[in-house]
Amino acid sequence: MTWLEIDTWIVVIAILCAVSCSLLGNFLVLRKMSMMGDAISHAVLPGLAVAFILTETRASFTMFVGAAIVGLLTALFTQWVHSFGKVDGGAAMGVVFTSLFAIGLILIKAGADHVDLDANCVLYGSIELAPLDKIQILGWDLPRAAFVMGLILILNMVFVGVFFKELRISSFDPDLATTLGINAQLMHYLLMAMVAITTVAAFEAIGSILVIAMLIVPAAAAHLLTDRLLHMILASAVFAAISAGLGHLSAITLPRIIGFEDTNTAGMIATMSGVLFAFVVILAPRYGILSKALHRLALNLRILREDILGLLYRVDELKLVDRPAMTYRQLREALNTGPIQLQLALRRLRRSGRLKVTSRGYELEEPGRKRAQQIIRSHRLWETYLAEHFALPLDHIHAPAERVEHFIDQQMQDDLALETSTPTSDPHGKVIPPTTNS
Repeated sequence: MTWLEIDTWIVVIAILCAVSCSLLGNFLVLRKMSMMGDAISHAVLPGLAVAFILTETRASFTMFVGAAIVGLLTALFTQWVHSFGKVDGGAAMGVVFTSLFAIGLILIKAGADHVDLDANCVLYGSIELAPLDKIQILGWDLPRAAFVMGLILILNMVFVGVFFKELRISSFDPDLATTLGINAQLMHYLLMAMVAITTVAAFEAIGSILVIAMLIVPAAAAHLLTDRLLHMILASAVFAAISAGLGHLSAITLPRIIGFEDTNTAGMIATMSGVLFAFVVILAPRYGILSKALHRLALNLRILREDILGLLYRVDELKLVDRPAMTYRQLREALNTGPIQLQLALRRLRRSGRLKVTSRGYELEEPGRKRAQQIIRSHRLWETYLAEHFALPLDHIHAPAERVEHFIDQQMQDDLALETSTPTSDPHGKVIPPTTNS
């Protein structure tokens, strides 16, 4: 692989575009308006077409003005259809952007003989050629796309910085924003205006498909990692920059590895953003698939440990022998659980000193007896509460109490005892154990 100066500029332009989009994408994700970027990026096509047809030139400023106007109109039309037409927000968005996109395609086809306009360029961009279009800034020859997207990035950073409080409050709770004197509707249209400007500015370099990806994917990935808005914004910018760098690197190396002749940098950047998002979905510490699976496993094992203690306590209540015990086989049959889970639960209980193994089987130690007593107390207090306050039949209160007993803390125990006049026995006539420190 040979890395050239043009590759560096391609990555720089991609990073500027990606980070610019990601800054605004956070608020689209929080407002549940992820498809608005898609709507604007498609709906501005008639603005581009009309600008080309009227001026017969592909001047960047003409493109920008035409597309920006239609981009703003897209947000206005969507809100109008949603508010006055009583149409769902998603449906209103779909009606507006598909209609405008179709009109744009018709205009492009109608003017194809007169104007040098390629619909594929609008969709996929031409980031590989962007560094070749240069302008002179303070004696330096810079790619036009880098200069434009640098200005857009600064503009977006200033916008988010100045209106951070207003954007945060209006994104989470528009009614509260209005109560606090913040014009939530004005903030909505300002955000839509910035999205339209950013989308249009990035068109020629990266195309609408990558704009859509960068508006949403980095922000969605960051949202899985943190619930704090500032951290989310910073994380999304990092994701966007990494996606841009990895995307171009993959575009110039991956095709040779898998036997392709060539690939599109913008497409690979979008692909890499999807790959990074997939990693976050799997590995995110709080909302990731793996962490949720581990949390669910830990919860199931905790419940199983408490079920073991409760079962041995109930056997002890029968007073069939002086020191009741249950074998591994008896426990497994009674609890109807798998061998691996049961082994893990028993091992943890033995290590914590709540259970011991004798020649007769597993027996409760004193710490285990105290904990089991609290579990049984929670169970029977909840049964009593259900019977008294919901008048449930006796054969309908055991199952829900068995599920809830694992989530009742000391405070809730005290509240249940107070609500049921501190009973000494449950509706089945079984003794409710007294409270004790476990």
